[in-house]
Amino acid sequence: MLNRLANTIVVLDFETTGLSPATGDRAIEIGAVRLQNGVVVDSFQQLMNPGQRVNSFIEQYTGISNEMLADAPSCEQVMNDFADYIGDDNLLAHNASFDKKFLDAELQRVGRSYSGQFACSLLVSRRVYQDAPNHRLGTLVKYKDIASDGDFHRALFDSQMTAKLWLEILSDIETKYQIEQVDFNLIKKLSSLSKAKVDGYLRSIS
Repeated sequence: MLNRLANTIVVLDFETTGLSPATGDRAIEIGAVRLQNGVVVDSFQQLMNPGQRVNSFIEQYTGISNEMLADAPSCEQVMNDFADYIGDDNLLAHNASFDKKFLDAELQRVGRSYSGQFACSLLVSRRVYQDAPNHRLGTLVKYKDIASDGDFHRALFDSQMTAKLWLEILSDIETKYQIEQVDFNLIKKLSSLSKAKVDGYLRSIS
């Protein structure tokens, strides 16, 4: 598991009723794509009814209305299906601490878990693209001139864009430092380094 390549991973994104499951917020949409050897091989997308009304800010921010959620399956049903989808793959999200909180909370409600480890494209992008104006997903998509045709803050589109950005990051590391293929261990190490140490570390292993 730990030596699996970084380009074989499930990229996921949640839309939610708020910022924290600790204060009662729930997931309202999950989107994910599976990368195998750098190729998108399948995807998962589902709205889910959180059992509570969504406030007007979240409706406007995501474009997901209470009417859209009224007939959606329950969080419990969707998260059981998503646990099956993940399998034992490693996981990736942009600002992964946010998505991991909701994944953990929603899976705990249904007694499910996952065996893969999380990586964060936000943390890695801060180290690889230190000259970027900022490291929000939309900014980095523009910074790397990645084609995009859809709406940010919808889960499947955000996961698709994160996957494209991730492959750019891996390609840039491999090209600049002449590393044949980036594995997941390298990504975990990179995420823990200070920005000042990144270049020296990557040069030391190339």
